[in-house]
Amino acid sequence: MTREQAAARVEKLRTVIDDYRYHYHVLDESTMSEAAADSLKHELSQLEAQFPDLITPDSPTQRVAGKPLGGFTSVAHSSRMLSLNDVFDADEMTAWSNRIAKLTNQKLRYFADIKMDGLACALIYENGLLVRAITRGDGFTGEDVTANVRTIESVPLRLRTITTGAFEVRGEIVMYKQDFADLNAQRTRENKPLFANPRNTAAGTIRQLDPELVAARPLHFRAYDVRQVSVDTHADAYELLHTEGFLVNKDAAVFDSVDEVLTYADTWQDARKQLPFETDGLVVKVNDRAVYEELGVVGKAPRGAVAYKYAAEQATTKVKDIFISIGRTGSATPVAMLEPVVVAGSTVQMATLHNEAEVARKDIRIGDTVIVHKAGDIIPEIVAAVTDLRDGSEQAFIMPKKCPDCASDLMKVKAADAAWRCPNQSCPSRMWRRIEHYASKGALDIEGLGEKNVIALIDAGLVQDIADIYAITAEQLLQLDRFASVSANKLVNAIADKKQPSLPKFLFGLGIRHVGTQTAIDIATQFTSLSTVMSATIEELSAIDGVGEVVAESVVEYFSEPNTQALLDKFASYGVQPQEMQAANGALSGKKFVVTGTLTTMSRTEAADKIRELGGTFQSSVGKDTDYLVVGENVGASKLAKADKMGTKRLSESEFVELLNSQA
Repeated sequence: MTREQAAARVEKLRTVIDDYRYHYHVLDESTMSEAAADSLKHELSQLEAQFPDLITPDSPTQRVAGKPLGGFTSVAHSSRMLSLNDVFDADEMTAWSNRIAKLTNQKLRYFADIKMDGLACALIYENGLLVRAITRGDGFTGEDVTANVRTIESVPLRLRTITTGAFEVRGEIVMYKQDFADLNAQRTRENKPLFANPRNTAAGTIRQLDPELVAARPLHFRAYDVRQVSVDTHADAYELLHTEGFLVNKDAAVFDSVDEVLTYADTWQDARKQLPFETDGLVVKVNDRAVYEELGVVGKAPRGAVAYKYAAEQATTKVKDIFISIGRTGSATPVAMLEPVVVAGSTVQMATLHNEAEVARKDIRIGDTVIVHKAGDIIPEIVAAVTDLRDGSEQAFIMPKKCPDCASDLMKVKAADAAWRCPNQSCPSRMWRRIEHYASKGALDIEGLGEKNVIALIDAGLVQDIADIYAITAEQLLQLDRFASVSANKLVNAIADKKQPSLPKFLFGLGIRHVGTQTAIDIATQFTSLSTVMSATIEELSAIDGVGEVVAESVVEYFSEPNTQALLDKFASYGVQPQEMQAANGALSGKKFVVTGTLTTMSRTEAADKIRELGGTFQSSVGKDTDYLVVGENVGASKLAKADKMGTKRLSESEFVELLNSQA
């Protein structure tokens, strides 16, 4: 940047910053977030440092203001560690409350607590002693990090009053903000790279193989839930945790209405900055645990709880360019390439612009100074352009007519669609993303087939589509720089091991639009084999609970495409045969089951699989059509009462196991 360019930029920055100051401090209104204004001030100070002669007395910058482990083993959770759906304002919070109130048809009370930004972990106690610590992992299975967690001073190695039975505690492992600052100060003195943020540092520390290193870093465990023990409310759970020697957030409270919860949220909007740990919002739950459990789960989240998120941290930066990213389904997404900027503790260099219409609506131009935040504090997103800083050199974005990777004409499947798509199944970008998805943990879980290896295979011409991975040989891999003898044979064997995948995982792995993991299970359960899924009609698919017309149309369209037929033929030629699901006329055909409480002989997921294998239907909550309620340990009285009211037959766990064995 020349001095003349800097002078023009400095003048514009001063004008915008002064305008923000006037509106905020004089008119009591805000033209942008404080974080965004601070980012502009930072840019101004950098320019003035580069060109000191541009500093003037009235510049905003001159205002004076008052033993090592061999590895980790995988361990299944006693019950799934769920995620939470997010709400971002009072309207969304109220809408959630209204929905669950209709489902329960009763007056609800709420339990709210500060949401900690750390690493979720489950602590397992047997007869009062800590025996295992497990990370959240994928919610079903985590890593055994017991040796490391034992070094955390706030984790009781022995419970204070409970001396018999199983007791599970769930909470967050966090690093306090001051400890993080002190740690980075120490690393500065030692000329070591600095850590990005407390959350990542805590997570990275727990996964170190040397417990001595973990012990040397200040970590804290703060509990928020109990399992394998009966308590009536979430507030009671906190009392129990406190009694047993766990650190819980003392500011958690019970409220009689959503309005009270929102007042509580407003109280912590600024006060949260004084907390010792990082937080981006609140966790709000239905306080009655029986009602909470009765509400069930949707996808990966419980109906009876939400995460109330505060406005994301914001910053300003410049748009260097806008390019098109092609996804595995062909969607052509505009992505802004940004000058690197730190937002919510991590460096952001790119931000999705979603689609052509969104770029136009926000009027984002190449060269613009933009306000960036993280949607849900996760995904970088451009909020708006600071149009007053434009100097005329900015360029409007024009959606290309052709795919940047294969030069195919971009198209819209339907005129009303927001997204343009590349129709070429052989497009390089679509191909590597599809293969990476097929090999991902949620699909076939093929170890060693990550992004870089997939791209290497495509660049070498070894694969033209997903099915081609089954034809790769170790000899071919050895010709690539990325592979040696051991890694080549390991990958070939890992692929060969997945020639008979389960039907749900295979369907999900194909990457059909709108078909997620649960939808794939629902479809496979209904149709049982790949051939019957392929011939299913829109009406038949739409009749499945949870599968609407949009999903049904997408599935039928996918299997009717000639490219799909050719792909499936190629899979078959390589010996890939998805396993058929148990036919619907199995021994439990027509019977519907709900499992409640904790099972000791199997997990809830295993119970669901066994029911489906025998032709039965697994439900998440008791309804009029439920035939059996399988009752485990620590069951809430309300679900039992509802089952009795509905005339649902109860089965103890032993009776359930006996039924399964007799029908197997």
